[in-house]
Amino acid sequence: MKIEKLTQNIGAELTGVNLAEAARNDDLFGEIRAALLEHKVLFLRDQDIARPDHVAFAQRFGQLEDHPVAGSDPENPGLQRLYKDKNSPPDFYENSWHCDATWREIPPMGAVLRCVACPPVGGDTMWANLAKAYVDLPDHVKETIEGLKARHSIEASFGARMPDEKRYALKAQYPDAEHDVVRRHPETGEDVLFVSSYATHFTNFHTARNVRYGQDYSPGGANLLNYLIGRAAIPEYQVRWRWKPNSVAIWDNRCTQHYAVMDYPPCVRQMERAAIMGEGQW
Repeated sequence: MKIEKLTQNIGAELTGVNLAEAARNDDLFGEIRAALLEHKVLFLRDQDIARPDHVAFAQRFGQLEDHPVAGSDPENPGLQRLYKDKNSPPDFYENSWHCDATWREIPPMGAVLRCVACPPVGGDTMWANLAKAYVDLPDHVKETIEGLKARHSIEASFGARMPDEKRYALKAQYPDAEHDVVRRHPETGEDVLFVSSYATHFTNFHTARNVRYGQDYSPGGANLLNYLIGRAAIPEYQVRWRWKPNSVAIWDNRCTQHYAVMDYPPCVRQMERAAIMGEGQW
């Protein structure tokens, strides 16, 4: 297996490896896992593997989870088929910087995404390193956000376009989750900026330390949250991947965000993703 860095801060391409083999080879899987912790997102070409092998490889990281909106392949639980064609409605779920499913009390550890079909050009995906984004924050911002918590909502994202009754039911099933704005990665020990497009507001900002007048809270707190969410859009923290059929991306959801570029409609884009459950609070 060879590893080639794609940028200084995030992303590496693996060659000379087959993920179906890695699903059954402890040493090979261990090398891949170590590379993932170092580079945060890994890319591979020419992975013409069957769905059961896709699932088996992802399960080496942990148990897989279903998505309440995207669903799961009936023959391969935990594998989501994200198929788009010229008749698909406009989609705003993917083309924003986000960390997957932070509306869960325990967000996913990561994911393995394989391209089945894609347009000849367009439909790239970008990832950003949110550990580096935290390191580079000005000291006064780090001091301000120390100890802050934010609310994350599926109702305000996936639920927003649903009829009210379905939206209320979705929120009842998945109440808003609260997470520290800065979280420590459980394996690398890095501090990570943990807010994205699922974050709606700070829950403990309105204190004497931060608020003297109404404008300090609103728009002050909202502006701070938007500023932090915007850190993912800095090019120096990013890597961009051009898909080809049988290309794969593996990412650590605990320290990255990603953005699916919606510049390809009305072309076909078919992706299959296995999302890996997180373990415990961190």
